[in-house]
Amino acid sequence: MTIEVNGKSLETDEEGYLADLNEWEPDVATVMAGIDDCELSDNHWEVINFLRDYYEEYQIAPAVRVLTKAIGKKLGKDKGSSKYLYELYPYGPAKQACKYAGLPKPTGCV
Repeated sequence: MTIEVNGKSLETDEEGYLADLNEWEPDVATVMAGIDDCELSDNHWEVINFLRDYYEEYQIAPAVRVLTKAIGKKLGKDKGSSKYLYELYPYGPAKQACKYAGLPKPTGCV
């Protein structure tokens, strides 16, 4: 599968995750969100940027429990809740946010 971003065709796997993580740019997230009928707010970007930093540091995409805990520590208790993250990413905060962030599917996600 492929997605079209700024005139370039980018390879994705069958679930829509980027095949080459180095091809990610912010417009990739915008295009992926558009496919899901989602408009990215500043709160969405806060999670996407957090995930990209997390991946850079630990070389792993966090599962949802780890994600909520880590976001709570960094961005505050109100944002580190499953309820808040599911409101932003209804298809699964770890799964959907990691996809938009250009990261691999988190381990433990079905």
